[in-house]
Amino acid sequence: MIEFRWRAVTAAAGAIALTVAGVGVAEAAAAPPAFTFLAATPNVTAERYSDSEGVYIALDLGLHVIAGKDAFEIRAKRAGYDKPVTAHRMVVKGGKKTAVALPAGTVTDFSGLKDFTTIVFKDKAGKVVTQYKTPFCGNSYSSGRTRRDAPATNPYPTRCGGENPFTLGAVWGVQAGWDATVTDQPVNGAGLSKLKAGKYTVTATVNAKYQKMFAIPANKATAKVTVTVADVKNEEKRASAAAAAKPKTAGGHGLHHGEGDASRQVSSRLAEFRAAARRPAQLKAAPATGPKPDLKSLPAWGISLAEGVNSKTGKPDGKWYVNFGATVWNAGTSPLLVDGFRRTGTELMDAYQYFFDAKGKQVGSRPAGTMEWDAREGHLHWHFTDFAQYNLLAADKKLAVRSGKEAFCLANTDAVDYTMAGAKWRPENTDLATSCGANTVVAVREVLDIGNGDTYSQDRPGQSFDITKLKNGTYYIQVLANPSKKLAELSTSNNTALRQIIIGGTAKKRTLTVPKVYGITG
Repeated sequence: MIEFRWRAVTAAAGAIALTVAGVGVAEAAAAPPAFTFLAATPNVTAERYSDSEGVYIALDLGLHVIAGKDAFEIRAKRAGYDKPVTAHRMVVKGGKKTAVALPAGTVTDFSGLKDFTTIVFKDKAGKVVTQYKTPFCGNSYSSGRTRRDAPATNPYPTRCGGENPFTLGAVWGVQAGWDATVTDQPVNGAGLSKLKAGKYTVTATVNAKYQKMFAIPANKATAKVTVTVADVKNEEKRASAAAAAKPKTAGGHGLHHGEGDASRQVSSRLAEFRAAARRPAQLKAAPATGPKPDLKSLPAWGISLAEGVNSKTGKPDGKWYVNFGATVWNAGTSPLLVDGFRRTGTELMDAYQYFFDAKGKQVGSRPAGTMEWDAREGHLHWHFTDFAQYNLLAADKKLAVRSGKEAFCLANTDAVDYTMAGAKWRPENTDLATSCGANTVVAVREVLDIGNGDTYSQDRPGQSFDITKLKNGTYYIQVLANPSKKLAELSTSNNTALRQIIIGGTAKKRTLTVPKVYGITG
């Protein structure tokens, strides 16, 4: 059984030397503009692929925003799941950050500033072939400094956020003197499907309301690029590249990357994720005061019905399963940090939770259960056994089915609320490639940082709920954090979340209905 978890992927090119419009990476500008919009190069090539499902174009226009003297920072938040998303720009005044509210409608979700850029493709005759608008958040994997006097590091997240339907707050930003790629792909592939092989003039413009909002001069708000669209003939290249060029949907959650050999102790190179050299002196209780994590369960999401298939024949085997995504996040004042210490000669570790004071100094520890080696193909890493539990409850809230997933590798897969105090915006362990360890280690460290969630999707029999023998009716998916209460946290009153589902149909054709929760259909 393979466990799938999510890591959001941001489309971004590698580092690009920016020398357009007088902005050079080698020299520090005497008085850099507060906000620069530009194209890195005047000419690009876009490869075009087509198959039975449609036309796909691998597009990278090389559009960038560069922040000036001060960082460009936006904070988006909603007070509750039934409340609208609002946004504030953090402006430096008198050496302090001041929140300035952005107009209503500037953001509608956590994907970025709505309709930030308009992109227009014209053919050789000057006729508009396609045009569309794109959002902008500023967070980017490939961000880099563009002048020598820019700060050495970038504090802002590498992804926009909002992949999880229960996201509460996001932070978007461009570090002072650094660049951020501007989204150039339409929301779906239809916006590019009209393009044939040939040359196009592309004009990208920051829309007027944002020019005014962020004081961007009109003559600095437009970039032009000549795009050569070329058909790809090589079949092997077509197949792989077309798959990569297909638009990614927000609902495609559930991949916790880095399974198997790829996850083998990459974290050993990161000091932050090295377990202590020896077992701690056991404390009978957690410190009475001071920072602690607070594990909260989100309602199950990404819920679907799946028919079982015989692995040998590939035909239906008569079984039915409910798949779902489950997120537990840390809303506390300290990261959840658990170290595992191997019992020599075994495939079992003793786990300990560590505690820190307000300055981040380690002040204690206590036993927190165990970690176990999972040798199954597709796993091959250490699981912490006391983090969460998934149950399917009957209408009377009594247990009907327990998920086969009962051990976990902790990773910061989802940005749930980056606006809260102490939230870690750029966590290192975002997937299994940066967590969990190999079978050759003697110790493992697993971390869930403040503001971050750990999401597992249940896409395999045994990890999902087997509903084959259940009667039709109302049930509840229960996501339960810290089930044995072996972890010390600020509160255990928020460890459970329920999501109603309704099972119907017949033994040969089951049906599933998932009512909205807080107005959310995800």
